[in-house]
Amino acid sequence: MSPNLHQGQVAGLRWDPVLYRKFLDHRLRPALELLHRVSLTSPTVIYDLGCGSGHVTRLIAERWPSATVYGLDSSKEMLEEAAREPGEVHWIEADMRHWQPDEPPDLLFSNAALHWVEAHHELLPRLARCLKPGGCLAVQMPLSWDAPSHRLMRETLANGGLNGTSLGTEQLQQAMARRWVEDAEVYYDLLEGCSRSLDIWETEYLQILEGDDPVLEWVRGTWLRPVLNGLDERERESFLVEYTRRLRATYPVRADGRTLYPFRRLFIVATV
Repeated sequence: MSPNLHQGQVAGLRWDPVLYRKFLDHRLRPALELLHRVSLTSPTVIYDLGCGSGHVTRLIAERWPSATVYGLDSSKEMLEEAAREPGEVHWIEADMRHWQPDEPPDLLFSNAALHWVEAHHELLPRLARCLKPGGCLAVQMPLSWDAPSHRLMRETLANGGLNGTSLGTEQLQQAMARRWVEDAEVYYDLLEGCSRSLDIWETEYLQILEGDDPVLEWVRGTWLRPVLNGLDERERESFLVEYTRRLRATYPVRADGRTLYPFRRLFIVATV
């Protein structure tokens, strides 16, 4: 990742909890499936890395009520949203690139967050080494780089301007071209040497979305934010007009008024 776009720039973006919550059911399902595969019986210290507005963190705390549960995120806006609901979770604002737990945890859980952070070859083994013996690293990341919605995002930056010109800086285009999640085999090689057991799988969800331009609204809550942040006002308007047109052609509204949006995700559960 370019430190100026992803964890560096993303940390500087104002995340919108309301927009992110619009598709909460779709975003929550993979987190629940990941949580179901964690076999720990009585963990005492748990961190939810990239906790966002805290919905999953509170479910973790409900599953293990005797544990000390921390929700960690780099977004002040998301953490403020999380803290509005009373509970026993401790909220921490921190940058995962440099964060270390104060004591070895039993569980490091991360749902749809680590793809914002670069250098997975260093990050994931480092997180695994933070765990107590018998502890678990549970991670879910979207495999969206190959999705038409994200390919069209890159293509629109490259040729979506007037007369097919590019939009944004070369730095922005290069950063968005980076493949932010590796193939499953790469994570196996990274973690097998420091894990007692390792479970890795992929799932594709056929998401049924409703409303006007729902795929555009979906990506507005995540990957479209750094793109729009990197464009000036004129470029932003041009990009949205052309990108919306391409999305409508690729993800047409069905006869029942809904839009189908296939979306793949990678899951990792490593027990040390």
